[in-house]
Amino acid sequence: MTSIAFIGLGIMGSPMAVHLQQAGHDVVGYNLHPDKTQPLVDAGGRAAGSVAEAVEDVDVVAVMVPDSPDVQDVLTGEGGVFDSAKPGTLVIDFSSIRPDVTAELAKTAKEKGFRLLDAPVSGGEAGAKNAALSIMVGGDGADFEEAKPLFDGVGKTVVHVGGNGAGQTVKAANQLIVAANIQALAEAVTFLDAYDVDLEAALDVLGGGLAGSKVLDQKRGNMAKHDFTPGFRIDLHHKDMGIVTSAAREAGVVVPLGALVAQLMASARANGDGGLDHSALLRGVERLSGRLAG
Repeated sequence: MTSIAFIGLGIMGSPMAVHLQQAGHDVVGYNLHPDKTQPLVDAGGRAAGSVAEAVEDVDVVAVMVPDSPDVQDVLTGEGGVFDSAKPGTLVIDFSSIRPDVTAELAKTAKEKGFRLLDAPVSGGEAGAKNAALSIMVGGDGADFEEAKPLFDGVGKTVVHVGGNGAGQTVKAANQLIVAANIQALAEAVTFLDAYDVDLEAALDVLGGGLAGSKVLDQKRGNMAKHDFTPGFRIDLHHKDMGIVTSAAREAGVVVPLGALVAQLMASARANGDGGLDHSALLRGVERLSGRLAG
């Protein structure tokens, strides 16, 4: 059994923390909105009233918060992890943030006697609920091996991809591919609808050929039913596309499709769709095509 503080119990963090508790670990959770700790408590875990209270005397601190400033605040802020956890604690950041910020945080962690792994995840709410996430891990190899049983408790595909920051770099590439696939699927759905094709039949046959993808499998229902209940919000994917385009520019890499999709994601957000699932890129295509209803 490992004692774990889990900071950030949102759409992704809550089921992940519950899985770790159910696997036999001792999990204490903290969230800015205290009601979000209830699923963990119902599973046998505990709730803390602050980051400092949560991380005191645990073996591992897991973090799952929205953006780079949030991770920085949790780790380096007053009463944060680096102020309150015992030296030697392993910190696993499941958040998706800028690779350069991760590298700097890892350096600070080492200076203060902590160990940091960046371990962003892919798979959305369904992957978190089913413990089937894909986890790309950056950091020390020995730390990765120590944390592997915890990763296996929440994920299905777990790969050590390099040093600190490598996990975040791979996640940025993941988000580029996912966004481009969602946009392409949205355009295909709008195109098919314009010709009154049986959408379900069309998606069945497309899914069985080279056009098939996990994005098609997981997002076709959202688009067919226009049900954009968030599994992964456009707001967060907008943030991730900013990471992609910024990091690509720093590396001198051209990502023309990525830049276009980043703008379409920004447009969706500007039009009030930021709180919807990223499959709501369909609404952007419909909006541009004069086919958006309601």
